[in-house]
Amino acid sequence: MALVETIWDGCSHLPKPNESCTIVYMDIVADTNIFLVVALDEPEKNNIIQLTSGCEIISPEILPYEIGNALSAMVKRKKITQKEALSTLSKANSIPVRLINIDIHKALKLAMKFNIYAYDAYFLQGAKTLSRPLITLDKRMKQVANELNIELLE
Repeated sequence: MALVETIWDGCSHLPKPNESCTIVYMDIVADTNIFLVVALDEPEKNNIIQLTSGCEIISPEILPYEIGNALSAMVKRKKITQKEALSTLSKANSIPVRLINIDIHKALKLAMKFNIYAYDAYFLQGAKTLSRPLITLDKRMKQVANELNIELLE
């Protein structure tokens, strides 16, 4: 459940004293591509930071391995250098994230039902299990999320 905090403050951007303002902090399940976009300083970075500001980011335990795999593939395709890959890994690892365990059996059933990779299903299963929004740049994951009634952050 999202943390809700009520504050009272006389600052100009907040209500006058004795008036309340509710700030809602959400938990969000974030796909691997979100971490890579931020760490690689891609054009979508500012929008992602704005969307996730004040939120606790959650991802399946496989996240670090997926990031490593994506970076090695980028080096192999000569999109980035080895030095850039290692620097990007450090940046991605500095992003606060809570890693969660996923029921692989349920995720595999999802993967087979929607004909998607199990890796994508892990993130969808996490969002579904926790009843949390998902943030991803993957169009197919967005389609499946919609079919599963998973809220998307866009």
